[in-house]
Amino acid sequence: MAHPRRNDFLIPTLGVLFDGIAIEFAFLLSYWLRFDTRLLSFLPLSEDIPALDAYIYGSLVVIPLWLLLFNSRKMYAARRNVELADEFYNIVALVTLGMLVVMSGAFFYRAFSYSRVVFGLLWVTSVGFIFIGRFLLNQFEKSLYRRGKELRNAVIIGNTETANRIFDVLHDHPLLGYRFVGYCARRPGSPDSSLAKASYLGTPEEIPSLLSSERIELALIALNHDEYNQLFELVRKCEGVNVEFMVVPDVLEIMAGQMRVVELEGIPFIKLKGVPMTTWGRIIKRAFDVVVSTLLLILFSPVFLLVAIAIKLDSRGPVFFSQERVGMDGKQFNILKFRSMRAGAEAETGPMWAMQNDPRRTRVGRFLRKTSLDELPQLLNVFKGEMSLVGPRPERQFFVDQFSRRDASGDAFVPKYLDRHRVKTGMTGWAQVNGLRGPHGSLEERIRYDIYYIENWSLWFDIRILLKTVRAVLSTSHQHNPPNQLTV
Repeated sequence: MAHPRRNDFLIPTLGVLFDGIAIEFAFLLSYWLRFDTRLLSFLPLSEDIPALDAYIYGSLVVIPLWLLLFNSRKMYAARRNVELADEFYNIVALVTLGMLVVMSGAFFYRAFSYSRVVFGLLWVTSVGFIFIGRFLLNQFEKSLYRRGKELRNAVIIGNTETANRIFDVLHDHPLLGYRFVGYCARRPGSPDSSLAKASYLGTPEEIPSLLSSERIELALIALNHDEYNQLFELVRKCEGVNVEFMVVPDVLEIMAGQMRVVELEGIPFIKLKGVPMTTWGRIIKRAFDVVVSTLLLILFSPVFLLVAIAIKLDSRGPVFFSQERVGMDGKQFNILKFRSMRAGAEAETGPMWAMQNDPRRTRVGRFLRKTSLDELPQLLNVFKGEMSLVGPRPERQFFVDQFSRRDASGDAFVPKYLDRHRVKTGMTGWAQVNGLRGPHGSLEERIRYDIYYIENWSLWFDIRILLKTVRAVLSTSHQHNPPNQLTV
């Protein structure tokens, strides 16, 4: 069997090299700023200026320790596909931990007195230099992929809705570092499916030989729950084959959240669902919402005035549009938006989904929707505690009743829809920043993303979503058409 070539050396090696150089530069710059310039001359020196050699020797000890620390957080994987915002967070966290190690060592090593000012500068400069190095490495890695170099061959196993979704998202995205060769399934996809654009490679029985002949290095498995017996058979047949398998769960009732094994008096239980936030978690999230919404309300106050004037000049009717929505625990509140449609437009049509190029929109309304400025008044809902900055998008009672109703067997029309109301609804959410807005993606898929967010909430998760939202709004390709949004 011909083993495929793997890019497990170049990018990780460059990562280690860049980080090591960045840390050394941080030591040298911190020493220079403190002792060789007048920038910090207002801070008195308690002792004579120490020799540079001592800091250089110290860096030779610190660099390998920090690199090992970075490696423990898998910072040197061949393909990390990490957002720069996440990269920055990891760098700050690891450098902070590394600085604690350095200061602990300096405390016990009495032969030399290190400057606390230099330590403070070292923290700042290390974060800066390492992030710059990571940014340059990220650009270099993507340039390789953009030119079709160092790509790994990947295949999709399955012909489900999830498999089609995977292909839609990933097949035209070489910057991830993979080249999708095709898919394997019991039968070819229908002509109107997304997988119809890919090469049909054969049935699951042919997969072991295909992995070798097509030099596959990654197999993404997306099977229905009644096909999981194929998965076990596939893994058995591929014993000894050096291929990475990744499974996408397709059982809607079991979410990829905080499912884990817990023990009670020695009896193992699989925890499928937990309390989304502790009391302190709710306090932290609320404090974050208040601080950020207050700052944004102040920052955007001139925009509020300009938008209000534009709406009044463009069409008759109020500046704001208020509508009842369902929030946490099923409680109703009035959501605020800048009016983007003709006054009374819904009286003509009744409740309906907002559409792209909706004829009910005003001229100013089209601009507000495209730029997401119509959402700004919801900062008032966040400030009052009716909403959060991040969370599942709120819906009207009419549609909540429709999606959560049960049939004669007791099954919900949309499984787990009501689980969205375990936390406050938000201005933006995990589903929205992953492209599940408007006509994109099924309602069930959006619910899966919402539940994942609820089960995996953290303050940093909120910050990540907000950063992704800003990027989406600023993107020239962004078309504002949020899912489950019914406004006039």
